[in-house]
Amino acid sequence: VLVDSIQTLYTDASTSAPGSVTQIREGTRLLMGWAKANRIPVIIAGHVTKEGDVAGPRVLEHMVDVVLYLDGDRMSELRILRSEKNRFGSTDEVALFRMEGNGLVEVSDPSNQMLSQRKGSIVGSVVTPVLQGTRPMLVEIQALTAPVVGPTPRRVANGMDGNRLVLLATVLSRRAGIPLGSQDVIVNVTGGFRVGDTSADLATALAIVSCFKDQPLEQDIVVLGEVGLGGEIRLVSQLGRRLQEAARLGLRRAVIPEAAEVDLSDIKGIDIIPVSTLMQAILILFPRARSAGRGERIPATAEGEDEA
Repeated sequence: VLVDSIQTLYTDASTSAPGSVTQIREGTRLLMGWAKANRIPVIIAGHVTKEGDVAGPRVLEHMVDVVLYLDGDRMSELRILRSEKNRFGSTDEVALFRMEGNGLVEVSDPSNQMLSQRKGSIVGSVVTPVLQGTRPMLVEIQALTAPVVGPTPRRVANGMDGNRLVLLATVLSRRAGIPLGSQDVIVNVTGGFRVGDTSADLATALAIVSCFKDQPLEQDIVVLGEVGLGGEIRLVSQLGRRLQEAARLGLRRAVIPEAAEVDLSDIKGIDIIPVSTLMQAILILFPRARSAGRGERIPATAEGEDEA
């Protein structure tokens, strides 16, 4: 049974108007009792507020068994189905759909779809593999820096946690000598995805450096690693599966944490570039000989990073 929408239903058991908190709660209770008694699945569509929450009482989400959100960029043909609550399974899985003439069609290869519009090497663009539930998926992270116009620099994050962007910008300024105090920093995850995986830290930081130095990374590089407050690159989970997905789509080099232990026997055609610090990654991917021209200061490197 499909109900579209719960805000339009009403029951005579309540004198409130349709769409009120009482009517939504009572209507959902009656539907749940009927569904479980007759063993028939009931899917209830509900309106959302501007903040993205279900309109009406929050208790509605506590009453039902599964809460699903179908969202995406309004101007994009892609839609993402994600689970906010699931009493019978994982809430980390996502499904990707594309709107066509006959309706929504599932995208069977999300990684290829996400990178289909990436042509050549682009300044401020870095590819990273993230986990959406049990599925590794390649996403493109783009960054843009510009001189501050207002009184304070802005940190704008679209598709990732804004506090994480502030942390990475601070680490870049303090640990890697990239002067972002006079720069607005904007980061975007393409395709309408939201990345909550800290494995995208290094890719985000290098995308910012790429734009600031006006130097693109090579097209066949994939980057992953968590960035600590000391500028160190930390391990991420399920590294092998992420690298397999990168190799499948033709990426040939991977920047990963130095401490990672990877079995490359099942990963063909990809070269590993281990890094232990953010500064070391910058020196490898943006050689010092090409770093001039923007007037930025290159700090003295820690012991062992000159060899890198």
